[in-house]
Amino acid sequence: MRSPAMGLALILAAGLALAAPAVFAQTMPDVACGPGAEAGLPPELAAWAAKSPLPAATSVTDLPKAVLAPGQAYVAALSPTPDVTYAVQPEKPGGTVSKGGLFSLKVETAGAYVIALGAGAWIDVLKDGAVQRSTAHGRGPACSTVRKMVTFDLTPGDYLIQISANAQAELPIMVARKP
Repeated sequence: MRSPAMGLALILAAGLALAAPAVFAQTMPDVACGPGAEAGLPPELAAWAAKSPLPAATSVTDLPKAVLAPGQAYVAALSPTPDVTYAVQPEKPGGTVSKGGLFSLKVETAGAYVIALGAGAWIDVLKDGAVQRSTAHGRGPACSTVRKMVTFDLTPGDYLIQISANAQAELPIMVARKP
């Protein structure tokens, strides 16, 4: 004889089994995409396919060497998290095996800016030491290598971009003003 708890467990397991294909389908790449395809990018991310190398700073004093220019895509070289001195403790710092780094960003024109990443790393944007709140989060287009897009409303000025909790030492990154 089955107990009520066992019956509930079977119902939950059946529900998870039915939901699993939908979750799996969302994470699978579009089969129509070719290897290395960069299709479906919005116009502001058109430069995503032409990335320049850029080493991330490991401290605020190194920021002049790690400048992100809006509209330009980069392959950032990150450092092990223990080697990075963050200006503010990241909300998701990652562990001792994760990678991170710091970048400077100068905003000339107020507006919505998207930070596109080729991985699911954590992004903190600071201005004058204050963390800026994002206004939107999303994934990149299905046939692109953009994996994460986070939008911030920014005013003119200097910003510090902190990247943390990345699994790899290299991270495709781009900042672009949205139309």
